[in-house]
Amino acid sequence: MQRRRFKQTVPLEERLADEAKRLREKAKSLPPGPAREDLIRRARQAETGSHMSEWLRSPGLQPPK
Repeated sequence: MQRRRFKQTVPLEERLADEAKRLREKAKSLPPGPAREDLIRRARQAETGSHMSEWLRSPGLQPPK
């Protein structure tokens, strides 16, 4: 069995930021409640992941020698 592989054309940071934006827009259309809070939480997690990925890829971060 072979794995299906494909090359990502959009960087991870951008995909996570887009997902966070989409989730926030969807949350705006919902009334206050658990469903809305869940979408906001997931958006915040996506933004955090995007920032962490940017930080890890930054040129200032050097591996130990």
